[in-house]
Amino acid sequence: MKVAVFFGSKSDTESMKKAADVLNEFGVEYKAYIISAHRAGALLAKTVAQVEADGCEVIIAGAGLAAALPGVIASETVLPVIGVPLECVNPGKSNGLAGMDALLSIVQMPPQIPVATVGIGNAKNAAYLAVEILAIKYPELKTKLKAFRKRLSDDVEKNGGLGVEL
Repeated sequence: MKVAVFFGSKSDTESMKKAADVLNEFGVEYKAYIISAHRAGALLAKTVAQVEADGCEVIIAGAGLAAALPGVIASETVLPVIGVPLECVNPGKSNGLAGMDALLSIVQMPPQIPVATVGIGNAKNAAYLAVEILAIKYPELKTKLKAFRKRLSDDVEKNGGLGVEL
């Protein structure tokens, strides 16, 4: 079970670490790469080919602004690619679009080259989706995922999810 986690800028590390935390929780091996689709296209293509050759089965790609990274990766592989739109924030500054530019860029892929897309900044959900995809093939991961979902349900019930008074 291998996942590759790509993001375009070192400033995205904190956001994308949330995906790594989930993958670690489920015991899924991953490697992370910081490569800009715009600034290092040849290196990106070479790295995507290498992770595929190394047995990677799902790719998570986080990007902000024009957010080309997930789409460029999808054009280089037939592996499932999960895009994470990120809000691009420079220290003390925002581009004013709060990640909507990245969301629209990732979700509006041309026909035949899809990228699954999660919510803005939601790298955790990208990792949960990667785990679900891998669980199709790996029964032990499916068992862990079912136990996780049961804990979620039990927590809701334990914390008064049924019959609460207002």
